Amino acid sequence: MRLSGKTAVITGAASGIGKETSLLFASEGANILAADMDEGNGQAVVEQIISQGGHAKFVRTNVSQAADCERMIAEAENAFGAVHVLFNNAGIMHSDDGDAQQTSEDIWDLTMDVNLKGVFLGCKFGIPAIRRAGGGSIINTASFVAVLGAATPQLAYTASKGGVLAMTRELAVIHARENIRVNSLCPGPLKTELLMKFLDTEAKKQRRLVHIPMGRFGLAEEMAKAALFLASDDSSYVTGADFMVDGGITSAYVTPE
Repeated sequence: MRLSGKTAVITGAASGIGKETSLLFASEGANILAADMDEGNGQAVVEQIISQGGHAKFVRTNVSQAADCERMIAEAENAFGAVHVLFNNAGIMHSDDGDAQQTSEDIWDLTMDVNLKGVFLGCKFGIPAIRRAGGGSIINTASFVAVLGAATPQLAYTASKGGVLAMTRELAVIHARENIRVNSLCPGPLKTELLMKFLDTEAKKQRRLVHIPMGRFGLAEEMAKAALFLASDDSSYVTGADFMVDGGITSAYVTPE
């Protein structure tokens, strides 16, 4: 098992990528600190892990709040003794996020608070814990739109994910010689509740799908497998990377026939 004896803190663990990653990491031997605002589904993920013989704990966490992030890391250390992997995965994509004219300041601020500040706060409190553990891996969820403009305008989301890439690179450089690796996971368009709520018409879905060479939306479990690579020693010489898992969308120049 690739994460035997490790403890992973995973934000946004109640659904989507976070849920699938929590289940996969647990199956690979990790202790899981599942963090989310959604207590019901978050607890359900923990109960599923425990029922399968794993070790997990849920902590209700608003990643935009420093006190919550500090408590999240403390709970992981108290429950499992150390933190070796931090997956800053929690994020939002608001349906009222559009172009510069359409997007309100409130939506901009909310998106930045969760998607960008949330990653900063996770690292702020998580890095000292990983250092205490002797090193480990941080994975920050970005997006393909951080390097490729979105066909459907979502300016606040796109800008927040661009910030995640920039922050990840700098943290990777700063902490490389402390045995702390920091990488970005950049999913392409996924068949998750988050994106399907945003692409709420068939026309919006097709506008996105036509640009994906593979011709389909990705799956949350595919992102979990990519996160496992970044979390494990399989990626021991990988840091500061923008790991694109996107069905080829960022490589496409013309729409495939």
